Amino acid sequence: MNSKRVVIIGAGPAGLMAADILSAHGILVDLFEAKASVGRKFLMAGKGGLNITHSEPLPNFILRYDHSDWLKPMIDEFNPNDIVSWMQSLGVSSFIGTSGRIFPTEMKAAPLLRRWLSNLKKRGVSVHCNHYWKGFTTNGDLRFSTADGEKVITPDATILALGGASWPSLGSDGAWVKILTSSNIAINPLLPSNCGFKATWSQHMDSHLGKPLKNIAGWVKNDSGEIQKSSSEAILTTYGIEGGLVYALSRPLREKVVSDGEATLYLDLLPYVTLNKLRALLAPSGKQSINNIWRKAGLDSVKIALIREALPKDKWSDPICIAAFIKEYPIKLTGMQPIEEAISTSGGVKREALTEDLMLCRLPNVYCAGEMLDWDAPTGGYLLTASFASGRFAAKGILKNLT
Repeated sequence: MNSKRVVIIGAGPAGLMAADILSAHGILVDLFEAKASVGRKFLMAGKGGLNITHSEPLPNFILRYDHSDWLKPMIDEFNPNDIVSWMQSLGVSSFIGTSGRIFPTEMKAAPLLRRWLSNLKKRGVSVHCNHYWKGFTTNGDLRFSTADGEKVITPDATILALGGASWPSLGSDGAWVKILTSSNIAINPLLPSNCGFKATWSQHMDSHLGKPLKNIAGWVKNDSGEIQKSSSEAILTTYGIEGGLVYALSRPLREKVVSDGEATLYLDLLPYVTLNKLRALLAPSGKQSINNIWRKAGLDSVKIALIREALPKDKWSDPICIAAFIKEYPIKLTGMQPIEEAISTSGGVKREALTEDLMLCRLPNVYCAGEMLDWDAPTGGYLLTASFASGRFAAKGILKNLT
């Protein structure tokens, strides 16, 4: 057993993976968690089925991240295939869903987390819950608030894996930003990502809120005329719109909202029907009602409600106008949901504030990993993959620099 002692603060995916690597190399590891139990957001992510990574080709996979060149070395060392093998080493099998997403066969996060923690404890990892990190002493030691008062710890190295600022009730409250900023560490502001966006609906839409928009495509146009697209489902809500399609476009939508105060999300309500065919399907036919014509063209009740919401009534019988509207339906978005309700956050510790091993330049032997780093990605297994990979990478940095 190595006599070096490493403290990891934050027992989410990045922190647990760092503990995994260090303990496998005989390092004494103390894992500190602010909450009463570990992996709370990890468990929440697995409630509807733990999408742990994605099977798409690695060159495309990497491009899902906004700082792909920074994350590439980390993910190259612990890619989706490695994650699958790691789960298998814990006795957890996996499968690839129809969308290419990878899930543990049991779907839930709890069985994987139990096996993982059991393995870590067998290697001597000490887990300390209800320890809230308060920052550094003047000597650079770690200060923790506990039920028994303040505790000061002096490790040989530290990994901060404190997450972003979404779902603070599960442990990631973003309080670390103020601590690190006071040490002149460059940080991009934390902003909501993979979140819902605000839009205004009339009372006409009330009965359709909470219902899904299926079989649609969406896109965002940036100032250069470039288009980013997504094909998934969305859900109309009392505050606006959310769902997989919106989450996949949250980065360009957020950038437009931040810069312009609003953004426009364009939807193709019938992406599998060409414009010319749609015009023919929407042409007036005998005594058929407008609703019947629209339904036969493929529009369900939610899509019909959207058209009635935004298109003047005198245009409803014009197949050319309606078809164009269906193929490019605009929704004006005026803001984002609060960061506390987002799935993840963008922003964090900037790349230039860190060495290539993820050690803080201004705080020797203090490393950062996970969502507190300045990167962003959509849902689909990309968030967890980068958290695992960066936690592992920080641990490897410690092994290289400290032992």
